[in-house]
Amino acid sequence: MGIATINPATGETLQTFEALTDAGTETKLALADSCFVQYRNTPMPERSQWLMKAADILEGDRVRFGEMMTLEMGKTLKSAIAEVEKCALVCRYYAERAAEFLADVPAQTDASQSFVRYQPLGVILAVMPWNFPFWQVFRFAAPALMAGNVGLLKHSSNVPQCALAIEEIFQKAGFPDGAFQTLLVGADKVASIIADDRVKAATLTGSEPAGMSLAAAAGKQIKKVVLELGGSDPFIVLESADLDAAVSTAVTARLLNNGQSCIAAKRFIVVDAIADSFEKRLVEKFEAMKIGDPMDKDTDLGPLATPSILKDLDWQVQESVNVGAKLLTGGKPLSDRKGNFYLPTILTDIPAGSPAEAEEFFGPVALLFRVKDIDAAIKLANATPFGLGASAWTNVEAERDRLINEIEAGAVFINGMVKSDPRLPFGGIKRSGYGRELGIQGIHEFVNIKTVWVR
Repeated sequence: MGIATINPATGETLQTFEALTDAGTETKLALADSCFVQYRNTPMPERSQWLMKAADILEGDRVRFGEMMTLEMGKTLKSAIAEVEKCALVCRYYAERAAEFLADVPAQTDASQSFVRYQPLGVILAVMPWNFPFWQVFRFAAPALMAGNVGLLKHSSNVPQCALAIEEIFQKAGFPDGAFQTLLVGADKVASIIADDRVKAATLTGSEPAGMSLAAAAGKQIKKVVLELGGSDPFIVLESADLDAAVSTAVTARLLNNGQSCIAAKRFIVVDAIADSFEKRLVEKFEAMKIGDPMDKDTDLGPLATPSILKDLDWQVQESVNVGAKLLTGGKPLSDRKGNFYLPTILTDIPAGSPAEAEEFFGPVALLFRVKDIDAAIKLANATPFGLGASAWTNVEAERDRLINEIEAGAVFINGMVKSDPRLPFGGIKRSGYGRELGIQGIHEFVNIKTVWVR
């Protein structure tokens, strides 16, 4: 795959980029390594000041950065601008809290003094996806840079302008040369970069195959990796739920980012008593979505990011229908226009063994399951290889406690949509990955947790 900006709303190639040569990659690695020697000793207030400046740059140029995202991967402009603002938020969060999160932690032992000290590891490689091209990067970069690490970004090949813009933001904010660099390289170069002795750890957000590949390469070098992979997140609605709120949130939770989110609600598990009403309302709201130019402020749903994503999604839908799933609405690409547009789709009566049973659908497709009670809901929610997030709706305290305790996921949201928040750790279990981003836990992933004992 070439490194290029291809507008997913039109299919037009807007700009192509030369991949970095091996010599160019070596130059950037050497710069990152030499930068770390000095940067790790930079006083925390200086790092904080630079990160605050990055937040100011993001907010001041939010529309341009938003348009860049929309042009490269197709999310609606209003959601892209909101993404830029969220990046500024995470920068400010760590700029203000990192000193507290990284302070020495005293311990009472037989020593005259003992404590835990957090120290940076060095050069960290970040392999990032196209679906949230700014947010995924900044939620790694903000804590990593505040901890004293330096970053190398290998971004997805269809968002090169975003990748280069992020490097420029950190440079303009005052971070030293080499503290954060973008590598315009293909996925085939990742293994050799992680094998380089100067790279100390890596983080990846993306698909299962990409995660397995990076984890294997890092494992050979005994280097730490944080992985945030796919999800087939359940959205459970029990009889006591506020149905209006649940349906309204369900639409947003499934169609956010044109349906291309790892933590999007994908499997809607509804108890029989309210299933007819939920289904009817969900279909009505899906069919009312305005599909079109993502730059238009009135557009609800833009195109999928690439033709291959569109093709794969349609195959999953058609294959599920062929083996017995019932199509309630949608179920096909839009043929009346250019671009990678797919109708908001709902499948139900989903048979065992079909793609819709447990696979991740990365697009505007909701999978609707009916169950008799909370026991069946929890069992079905856990019947997937993934474990990223879960949303569950109930106003009964005992049900709430069971859902929190028994759902196998990195996050459970009760009466709300699963989302990432700088104040809370984010990540999954099972085949959704391991390790955490955000919160205090996120900044501790890429540090040496050093025990100090003094007599």
